[in-house]
Amino acid sequence: MSPEQVQQLVQEIECKDLSTAAHTWRVVLYTRALLEEFGVDHELIDLATQGAALHDIGKVVIPDEILQKPSKLSDEEFEIIKLHPVAGYARMLQMGVSEDPILNLVRYHHERWDGKGYPFQAAGEEIPIGARVFAVIDAFDAMTSVRPYRSELGERAADHALVELKSGMGTRYWSDGVEAFTNLFQTGKLDYILHYFNDEVPVPAFAAARREEFDAIQRRASRLN
Repeated sequence: MSPEQVQQLVQEIECKDLSTAAHTWRVVLYTRALLEEFGVDHELIDLATQGAALHDIGKVVIPDEILQKPSKLSDEEFEIIKLHPVAGYARMLQMGVSEDPILNLVRYHHERWDGKGYPFQAAGEEIPIGARVFAVIDAFDAMTSVRPYRSELGERAADHALVELKSGMGTRYWSDGVEAFTNLFQTGKLDYILHYFNDEVPVPAFAAARREEFDAIQRRASRLN
């Protein structure tokens, strides 16, 4: 995909839910760091970061009253939410996207190592590596991002999140992914990502921040297409 296509779709996701803006940046940076730790080929990494940026593109078709509901979702509403990986995958195909690292991350990012995820109940190594590491990353960011109801922030929230990830090793999450992510975090290599836009200030200027870094990633990926 071209950098322009990726940016256009990211902006579409933002328009649906501005709170996803900072989350998008963080998971892109976490994805790159963790795949590099595994020694994954740079071509796959560059494409996987595009998939990370677009992982929730399927949510643009979810009704706002469900996506932004402040109270707990009903079972029926959650079933609708669970359609977004398939909707996102279909959108990518309609756009002519053919790169597997992008498609796989969009399609499989809610699968679990034990096969109890959604929408395909894929398990273990059936789940592509990009989606395997992303499940760890997405959960960590959800547990450490600032929320009005959350009392723990920063390193305290991160410590709690790492404990939760370890408790899910071999069930929810790929054990190797959790161990590698934990090691990276404990060496301080991920601190700048944890604190990146992770405060109570809205992020309307998201598209302007870290522009050079993200554009460089997209330029490298576009040269591979």
